[in-house]
Amino acid sequence: MSTTTNFKRIALVAVAALGMGVLSSAPSQAAFSGTAGSQLTLTATAGTGTLEGAKSDSTTAGVITVAGLSLAASDSYTITSAKKSWPELTTGALTPNLLFMLKDTATSTGASFAKITTCAAACSAMNLTTDSNTSVNAIAPSDAPTYVNASFFAFQESATGTDRIAGTYVYTITVQPMAQAATPGTTQTIDLTITIAALASSALVASSSFSTAFIGTAVDADADRAISALATASDTPRGYLTVSLRNASGSSGVAARESVTITTTIGQVGTSTNRGRSVVLKYDSDTNEDYNIYSDGTAGTGTITISTPSVKFATKNITFYAVAPSTLVASVATPNLRVGSNSDSVRVTAKDANGISWAGTLYIYASAAADAAIAGDVRATVAASALACTWDANDDRHECPLTGVTAGTAKMKVTNYATAALATAAASGAEVTSNEVSVVVNSAVAATVKIEFDKATYAPGERARIYVTPLDSTGKAMQVTTNANLLAAGGISTAQALTFAGSTTTADSLTVVSITTKANSSSTSGARAGSMEYTVYMPVSGGTVTISATGGTSLPLAGRVAVTASATVTDSGAAALAAVTALATTVASLKTLITTLTNLVLKIQKKVKA
Repeated sequence: MSTTTNFKRIALVAVAALGMGVLSSAPSQAAFSGTAGSQLTLTATAGTGTLEGAKSDSTTAGVITVAGLSLAASDSYTITSAKKSWPELTTGALTPNLLFMLKDTATSTGASFAKITTCAAACSAMNLTTDSNTSVNAIAPSDAPTYVNASFFAFQESATGTDRIAGTYVYTITVQPMAQAATPGTTQTIDLTITIAALASSALVASSSFSTAFIGTAVDADADRAISALATASDTPRGYLTVSLRNASGSSGVAARESVTITTTIGQVGTSTNRGRSVVLKYDSDTNEDYNIYSDGTAGTGTITISTPSVKFATKNITFYAVAPSTLVASVATPNLRVGSNSDSVRVTAKDANGISWAGTLYIYASAAADAAIAGDVRATVAASALACTWDANDDRHECPLTGVTAGTAKMKVTNYATAALATAAASGAEVTSNEVSVVVNSAVAATVKIEFDKATYAPGERARIYVTPLDSTGKAMQVTTNANLLAAGGISTAQALTFAGSTTTADSLTVVSITTKANSSSTSGARAGSMEYTVYMPVSGGTVTISATGGTSLPLAGRVAVTASATVTDSGAAALAAVTALATTVASLKTLITTLTNLVLKIQKKVKA
């Protein structure tokens, strides 16, 4: 038999021992050369395992390599394993045994074992599927002494019923040379590690892709919200940080378990029992954890950072304003108040001494009794309190309501105290009053209706807004009203191809005849105080767009007439032609001028020569 063939047939005894026991073959009464303790050289390469699919095989196995000088044809050795350490298992679970499978053999001289005895009929030397008594018996080459070198796959037994969990398993590998009568071999040991990674769905490590952190005014925040809170120290939370830690299995996956570090430049963060400027907090929830934000008496804007060992979130901000405002600037939001309640009549920009938006409670009141008779209430010392304004965090302002009593003009002010008595009782200088504004209470009825575009000229396909405005008998815009039949049946009509941009409901259609006007204007939505707006898109071709409507039965007979409005859509082709024509005209004019100048120069030259 050739040397190559013999080389491939080398095998060593492989025994997988159950528990801490050792399974070995009978000694062959031979020895390997070397001093005591070094007859054989062992090396180990760690392996891995899995919890799903093929739990372990030669592709993830560890490797044990045994090398030495065989002195006689009868030399042999036994490889056994013993479990050394393992993860904490569930009740009744067994640590899996280690199995061996021949990987390859190599010798420095090309010699190989002469005989390989495989395991019993229940298994195969190259496919060990059971942890029963399994051994590979090898006899050294007949041309000994010679060097032998063999590697074995070492992997965890995957028999049904053996439970495994993620963690690190350590096995002690023992190689026992078979002793001759006078020179027993020295046992060699080495540790081999098999690591089983946790499933992504059960990992406790937080993923930056699926973990979130939000700041809000209430627990369980699902988006960041602006928070402006009083700076006075308080044990009541001013806001909350909602942290959701998720592993890499996805946004709805298992919650991770990592410590959460939170720091702030102003105020305190944490829990009722563990809080400060910088804290490390426990995360122990399958949904989310809410951490508190407290004021500590410091006014200003606080920057909050949130992180775990695996994730760093975007910074959050919270504003703490001083006890009293420094300035209050009032402006009229609703140009025409109706008789009755008006929710957003006057708007106030409030700042504290640091220039930070002041979000405390403000009150609006009439400057005098005569004004109160038209809108609002006189700010008195006892009973007649002013009306409280509402803080609008999104728009960074206060919005003050007013109650219209009768038609007329009234002067109003805004202050940080509801009554004169409270202001008097407060510390000197604590009260701040805004500038005086005039509001109009209107009780007019619609006499006519007007329709118009928001611009005179549009590009092809450009967005346009159509305004429908009821007017009083003097032709002025009115307070908020609902007119059931402001327009006659059919609403607004046009012969051009307008595209309506509203929803598909009847209430948004241009054919609606019931019109409710807006109280306030808005640059973002296109709302105009006193009007109802519709959004359309102009035709893609140029020309004049005309819309028309007729006043409805909500108007007196004199107002039930046709009204129209027109706008121009520029024709890109015509515009280009006009530009070319204008350019040609300019070129022709320049040519004429150049010719005239040339002739003049020639005449001058002739006179000079003469």
